[in-house]
Amino acid sequence: MFLTDPSPTAQALAADLGAGQVDDETDADVVLVAAPPDVAAAVVAEQLKRWPSAVVADVASVKQRVAEEVRRLVEPGQLHRYVGSHPMAGRERSGAVAAQADLFEGRTWVVCPQQETDPDAVVVVQELARATGAAVITMPADEHDAAVAVVSHVPQLAASVVAAQLRELPEDAIALSSGGIRDVTRIAASDPMLWTQILTGNAAAVQPVLQRVIEQLTVVSRSLEQLATDDTAGGSRGAVARLISDGQLGHARIPGKHGSAPATYATLIVPIPDEPGSFARLFNDVGDAGINLEDLRMEHGVGAMVGLVELSVLPAVVDRLREVLEHKGWSVHE
Repeated sequence: MFLTDPSPTAQALAADLGAGQVDDETDADVVLVAAPPDVAAAVVAEQLKRWPSAVVADVASVKQRVAEEVRRLVEPGQLHRYVGSHPMAGRERSGAVAAQADLFEGRTWVVCPQQETDPDAVVVVQELARATGAAVITMPADEHDAAVAVVSHVPQLAASVVAAQLRELPEDAIALSSGGIRDVTRIAASDPMLWTQILTGNAAAVQPVLQRVIEQLTVVSRSLEQLATDDTAGGSRGAVARLISDGQLGHARIPGKHGSAPATYATLIVPIPDEPGSFARLFNDVGDAGINLEDLRMEHGVGAMVGLVELSVLPAVVDRLREVLEHKGWSVHE
C-alpha cells in the first residue's frame, strides 16, 4: 500500500500510523481516491492519466456528479478503468488519527460502475471492498444518490437542525438531555466543510426529500398551533399521530442484526458504577448465564457517577437473564 496526499504532514502521519508507505515511483495496479466530493473528480482524472494501466476508484459519498465530471475531464478511452464506489461507513472525526482497521467490517460498500466501465475493473473494486470485511452492493450512480439522500444526507440535516436548537438553551435545560437527544444529534458533530460539499454535490437528490420532510413537519406544526389554543380542534391530533405512525412503519424497515429482518427484543436496564472493571464484571455475569446479547446501549447518569446499560436479548431468555443478574447483585429494571 502506497500513499500520496497534497499535505506532506497528513501523508507522513498516515505512514507513521501504519496506513502504508510513501513511494511515488512504484507502479500502481489499483488507485483508491479518498478525496472530498468537490475535488474527487479532478483527482480521479489525474490518477487515470498518471497510471495508464491501473484501475482507479473513488470513495466519495456522491457518485453521479463525480462520474459526470470525470467523463468531462478525461479521454473516452480512459473511462473503462474508472469505478465509482462509496463505503457506507465513517466517523464524526476525520484524518489518519481517526482511522480504524475495522471501520468497514460488516458495513455496506456500494460500487457504481458507469456504462463504459470494464467488468474486470468492477470485480477488482468489489474484491477490494470485500477484503475489508464490507458487504458489496452494486447499483447505478443515480440510484445510489437518491438512496443516500434519504438514508444519510437528509438525516445529517435533521440532526444538525435539532442540535442547533440547543445553542441558546439554558444550562439547566441542557442538563435534562437524555439518550433521545444524543441519539438524534450524534452526527451533528460532523465536519461542516465536508458536509457542505456532500450536500452541494447531491443537491438534486436531497432537495425533493427535504421538501417532503418540510411539508410533513408543516402539517404537524399547524396542527400543534391549533391544539395550543384549542385542544379540541378536529383532526389536529390525527395529523400528529399519522406522522408518528408513519415514522414507526419506516423505522421497522431498517435492517436488523446482520442485515436480517428487524427483530423484537426484550430490554433490561442495569445501573453500573462509573469505575474500572464495571463493564467487564457485567459482561462476565451475562456470559456466565450463557445468554447472547443482541444489542447494547450505554447512557451516562446526570449528577451521579453511574451509567445505565441497556441490554437487549431475545424475549425467551429475558427472565433468566434478570434472575441471574439479580443473583449476582445487580439492580435490574425494565
